[in-house]
Amino acid sequence: MGTLSEPVPEERKLPITSPARVALVGVHGFGTHHLRNLERLQAGCAVSLVAVADPNPPAPGDLPSDTAVFGNLDDLLAATPALDLVIVATPIQTHAPLALAALPHADLYLEKPPVASLADFNRLQDAAAEAGRSVQIGFQSLGSHALQAIEDLLAAGEIGTLLGISATGRWVRDRAYFKRSRWAGKRSLDGVDVVDGVATNPLAHAIATALRIAGARTLDDLASVETDLYRANDIESDDTSVIRVRTASGLPVTCALTLCATESVEPYITLQGSEGTVVFHYTEDRLSVRTADGERSQVFGRDDLTENLLEHLRRRHSPDTQPQAAPLISPLADSGAFMRVLEAIRTAEAPALIPAQYLDWEGEGDSAHAVITGIEDALERSTAAHATFSELGLPWARPAADAARKPRLTVRDAGQHAGERSDGGQHDGGPVAGAPSGATTVATLQDGAAIAARLSPRPYLHPVRTLGGVTVTDHLPADHPWHLGVGIALQDVNGTNFWGGKTYTRAAGRYEERPDHGRIVQLSAASEPGAPDSDSLHQELRWQAPDGSELLRERRNTRSTWVDARTWRLDLTTELTAVVDASLGGPGSNGAAGSGYGGFFWRLPACAGADVFTAERQGEAEVHGSVSPWLAWTADFPEGPASLVFAAPAEAPDPWFVRQSGYPGVGPALAWDRPVNLAAGEAVARAFSVWISDGRLTPAEAAALAAER
Repeated sequence: MGTLSEPVPEERKLPITSPARVALVGVHGFGTHHLRNLERLQAGCAVSLVAVADPNPPAPGDLPSDTAVFGNLDDLLAATPALDLVIVATPIQTHAPLALAALPHADLYLEKPPVASLADFNRLQDAAAEAGRSVQIGFQSLGSHALQAIEDLLAAGEIGTLLGISATGRWVRDRAYFKRSRWAGKRSLDGVDVVDGVATNPLAHAIATALRIAGARTLDDLASVETDLYRANDIESDDTSVIRVRTASGLPVTCALTLCATESVEPYITLQGSEGTVVFHYTEDRLSVRTADGERSQVFGRDDLTENLLEHLRRRHSPDTQPQAAPLISPLADSGAFMRVLEAIRTAEAPALIPAQYLDWEGEGDSAHAVITGIEDALERSTAAHATFSELGLPWARPAADAARKPRLTVRDAGQHAGERSDGGQHDGGPVAGAPSGATTVATLQDGAAIAARLSPRPYLHPVRTLGGVTVTDHLPADHPWHLGVGIALQDVNGTNFWGGKTYTRAAGRYEERPDHGRIVQLSAASEPGAPDSDSLHQELRWQAPDGSELLRERRNTRSTWVDARTWRLDLTTELTAVVDASLGGPGSNGAAGSGYGGFFWRLPACAGADVFTAERQGEAEVHGSVSPWLAWTADFPEGPASLVFAAPAEAPDPWFVRQSGYPGVGPALAWDRPVNLAAGEAVARAFSVWISDGRLTPAEAAALAAER
């Protein structure tokens, strides 16, 4: 490889009035795209492809007859004077040495990713500055005219305040894809960084485009980068990952990407605004905008990055006739933010292998491709909640760092012996992690501290399971990412939203996006006899407004009790004490008829054949808003049939809030149509009991359980 030498002399910096003399390094793979593009540009007399370099020569007829062919860049540079532009389209690990060799001789077009480490990126920037050269990075999607349209609509406030950006990539790649070369799927090769993963190569445009829209171009434009990397294939690098960044301005950008989807779908960037949503399918230059006024879609044109670079060089080298150089669309410096992401991936823990039981292989031999169970839903949840796969608690994801320390509720039958239950005291074929001998873990406490602010972070129980291991809670679902398992939440406490999502106000008469989200901070969580696993849990909680002030202090006690071989009971009591004069309400108390949710709430997972009933009523329409001593929900859940029987609190006749058709959720409403007003120091208390059973209970069986309270 060539080495860095002195800056290009002034006599070489002549106006480009004739076709630019171009050399292409790498004529296979994506290099074939450049060959076709250069053929088009040469037909228009914009360029002359004078030489190519590749250890594997191109096929006869692929090049103009006068194009010289070399086996490597050093020989090409030695034999080819007066080059204007070198295009490098070679394996990732070769980018740095080839770029450094080319810069003393010509300006540079470098395919993405620029290089395989931040150190090489800094070295390349210094070399380009020393040589006085321009470098364009091959993020082709940045040439889309849709990006200017997005900038304009954001400036005009068409979707209100920009709350967050996400990128979703669902592609399929078979085994042959990862065998296409020695470096495919490698983190390093022969001691040299490669970093050929889903986020840095095949779907790198998703990250680069999301960062550009977020205004993150340079290294300093990012405040933080987090990675959550996995692999289903027999490779070193990641094929399924979440990359979560926060810009220097505080904007969250979450990229959820996989090469193990059921089918390939065009990747897209989503902009979530307070008044609407924008979706940009960057491979198609298609932009869709949805607001209260309706939805519109438009396909835009795109500037070719090679033409943009050539125009930039013409203007730069002709100051008398072209006083202002055309700005590069994707200059090297503007890849700084992307390179910070790549560096985080390069230095991260090796991707975790997804267990075989969560994979389906479709096809045969090298044509087979992996499909991760539920991957499409996982991607949607991740981007909706700005959460990693680990934070979502996916069964194939890494456990959270504090998983072993999380308090867990267990139940134990004094006469029970291993193997008496249908699951033998086990889940997924193994012992329940951390559960005492003979005990079954039925619920885990999440502190919720890492949840996005817009979702109103708070503690909650999830997963909650039957004795047979059927999960009967959900959290961070894509439809309502602020729904968090089993817990206590209210949408309006003195104007602070402790529920998450949009806020319904009487003044507006609708749901609005407001910067009013509070958080419920767990001050302490003690179990008896003090171990992580117990049948009781005592929490001290602070309900904190956005400015940090305390509005409520809560004492919450939770207990788990064995009932019989198929049923256990969850008892939860809460006492909310006003620190200041407080009004506890929600949409119902603010004028949204029938939307009186708030207080105790149980979000169920997706289920089939659901039946909801009380002693007198049946079905969502009849049960919702009714007052009854108990309510039952039976359904077929992904892991099997199960039933829940909710006892109404004895302290007050709170109406039942029930959702079945849109999403599955239940809770007695504390402020159905009027707020609960408390003077400072005054408290309101509620006690709830829920029986969780394997199988489907009949109305008579549900009534019998409720009668035991």
